[in-house]
Amino acid sequence: MTGPLSGIRVLDLTRVLAGPWATQMLADFGAEVVKIEKPGEGDDTRGWGPPFLTNADGSRGDAAYFQSANRGKWSVCIDMASPEGQALIRGLAAKSDVVIENFKVGGLRKYGLDYESLKTVNPRLIYCSITGFGQSGPYAQRAGYDFMIQGMGGIMSVTGQPDGAPGAEPMKVGVAFADIFTGLHAVIGIEAALFHRERTGQGQYLDLALLDSQVAVLANQALNYLVGGKAPTRLGNAHPNIVPYQTFETADGYIIMAVGTDRQYAEYCTIIGAPHLSGDERFRTNRGRVENRAALIPLLQPFMKARSTADWVTAFEAAAVPCGPINSIDQVFANPQVLARGLQVGLTRDDGVQVPGVANPIVFSETPVQYEKPSPRLGDGTERVLREHLGLAEGEIASLRAKGVVG
Repeated sequence: MTGPLSGIRVLDLTRVLAGPWATQMLADFGAEVVKIEKPGEGDDTRGWGPPFLTNADGSRGDAAYFQSANRGKWSVCIDMASPEGQALIRGLAAKSDVVIENFKVGGLRKYGLDYESLKTVNPRLIYCSITGFGQSGPYAQRAGYDFMIQGMGGIMSVTGQPDGAPGAEPMKVGVAFADIFTGLHAVIGIEAALFHRERTGQGQYLDLALLDSQVAVLANQALNYLVGGKAPTRLGNAHPNIVPYQTFETADGYIIMAVGTDRQYAEYCTIIGAPHLSGDERFRTNRGRVENRAALIPLLQPFMKARSTADWVTAFEAAAVPCGPINSIDQVFANPQVLARGLQVGLTRDDGVQVPGVANPIVFSETPVQYEKPSPRLGDGTERVLREHLGLAEGEIASLRAKGVVG
């Protein structure tokens, strides 16, 4: 591997999404990621389908969900509940730079795989724990799942149609928002800890919580409350601090308008044929438009319904007024900009099965991401890793397999 993290070894004790999302990104950046899975079962998401891949022999393969977060890793099947399996994992941790896990608080202590145990065999180890609520506080022992964290962490209170509108109710984001952000925060923290270790030689422990990450990305909505003292509410597709910044119905569908400046608003009004609305003192500035949102939006809606989405996009883009269509996922991957940026990638397993994927969005000029290994088949790296990392002979591996310690 030639990525910026080439030479870094990551021991991945995670499953489902937040942890695997983090370790996939580390693998994209060139780290060698060893994913520990339960023999015969593996990560829960291998079965979270349909849809599923089709194996080379025509049998049902792993779910698309699993493929979304496990590119570039080696799967090593070890029974963590057995003393021999625990010894193998400790041996791998001793030769790793990073351990990342998402067991419940204290869940790995009984196996001797917690940070306090592993740092005695590897003082330079960076150990990252991901839980629902963190290692401290009254909720620390609770299980945390993305959906409930979206609710508890506030994002659902500002997502969805406003009270009184058709279909009004708090709404979750269409992907696992808290999980994804926690995974990204874990990567950022791990890379910062690696840099600190480079300067000082010190390893350290990282405590990541889904709730913390969810609250942290409330961004302007959090500050709207902390500064203004009033809890934001659901506005549908409208923006709490900018107007007009929302969807509008057109003659054949919908369009997103993102009119962020007063200059853009004046251009927008001219294009839709309502220049008088830019001269109206109530609407001349963004502050006025936010304060008078309820009066302005109904005045704009009839003009927006007069032309098709495509016509509006052409007209607004020519005047540098930000706008865009609402694409379905199939339209996303057919979009010329998405195609030009190479955001869909294809990988081939060693058995010839084609595995699609979505490219890493970070483009390096000197250390580009290399898409060389698709998501692993269960246990595809067991022999390789035990042999190369721990120096076990074929006979030793065979004996462990016969005992059910490895798979």
